[in-house]
Amino acid sequence: MKTSEVDILIVPGWQDSGPDHWQSRWERNLKTARRVIQQDWENPDVESWGDRMAKFASGATQPVVVVAHSVGVPAVVFAADKLKRNGVIGAFLVAPADVDHADFWPDTGGKRWPPEKGTGGFESMPERRLPFPSHVVVANNDLYCSYARAEHLANKWGATISDAGESGHINVASGHGPWPEGLLQFGQFLKKLG
Repeated sequence: MKTSEVDILIVPGWQDSGPDHWQSRWERNLKTARRVIQQDWENPDVESWGDRMAKFASGATQPVVVVAHSVGVPAVVFAADKLKRNGVIGAFLVAPADVDHADFWPDTGGKRWPPEKGTGGFESMPERRLPFPSHVVVANNDLYCSYARAEHLANKWGATISDAGESGHINVASGHGPWPEGLLQFGQFLKKLG
């Protein structure tokens, strides 16, 4: 498949992705891409985030491929059945944020995860097989999820995985605005879908 043959659903993580983030760039540059706009980026709730993703997916005119980053990754995994029912055929999961080990995350803009302990349903990483093909991209020095942990999760999700080298959290702070390597990997993932 090509990008023109799918609707691309951009799923940012906690606090959204800024204008220079690769997700925002993909949204601007890929004609079929659109971002899920969450009602509350600061206080994520797994149920409401899943419902919003499903609602956005249900409005698609073509098969849907999700492109998630950070906390958007566990949000997609939690909502996988809803997403499948609403036309999602694959998920490209980048730099998952391991909510089980959030105590080890670096400070993010003066805020800590979770916004309010024990709320929102993001207390643990889901470890169940996804109902659609998926691919995980993770750096071997990501402070939000170790490569070994990402490998374990990818195995549980039935996903393939690739090592992004020493790329940090694959965001603007780690020097990934355009991220052309990611776009190449995304294209390869789409080819495998059809």
